[in-house]
Amino acid sequence: MVYVAGIVVLVFSLAVEARVGDSSESDLCTETKECLLYNLTCTGEEYEVRHYETTKWVSADVESVFMEVAMNRAFWKLFKYIQGENNAGMKIDMTAPVVIKTKDSTNIWKSSTYTVSFLLPSTFQHSQSPPFPTDSSVYFSVMPDMKVYVKSYGGWLIGLTSRMKSRSLRESLDAVDASYTKGYHYDVGYDSPMKMTNRHNDVWYLVEGEPVCPAAAE
Repeated sequence: MVYVAGIVVLVFSLAVEARVGDSSESDLCTETKECLLYNLTCTGEEYEVRHYETTKWVSADVESVFMEVAMNRAFWKLFKYIQGENNAGMKIDMTAPVVIKTKDSTNIWKSSTYTVSFLLPSTFQHSQSPPFPTDSSVYFSVMPDMKVYVKSYGGWLIGLTSRMKSRSLRESLDAVDASYTKGYHYDVGYDSPMKMTNRHNDVWYLVEGEPVCPAAAE
């Protein structure tokens, strides 16, 4: 996610224009009650552009050489939080998607920090504050209002596909001189490990300036 150091508590005390709603409003979320919703800005041949409004998340950072190891460790930290490891002992509904902030690195053997985030349910997106984590390595974060370039794909979200799909999206964006935030991307998964077929994943890059979205060929 995108974090604003020092003002997270202040931001959480304010209302935000979150679009977190019933999963029936999205064809991406099939296993959860609520889903991160968006407005489609435009669709191109190789990618699309989406607009997301400001939303609140709960996050954990894990460093590892292997993306799969970091994702698993961070996921369980967050899962324990929504299962009641918080100061209210409250169980919180799982939402979709799970978002992983991933650095763009050419060295697959170099350790990297991955930030995994769960979307907080709509109850906690507005006036009600979420319970605080009892694990000090779990924290709240805010994803600001933003537009993203999106490439979607099926199958499983692992380190190899993350590198391949993010590189493919970068190549598509560079080919049309699109401006985007470089150095990292977001890996986005919508399905639980129990779902074997019809899986959906995204890779996101943040749009800089006006989005470039060539029309799909007819």
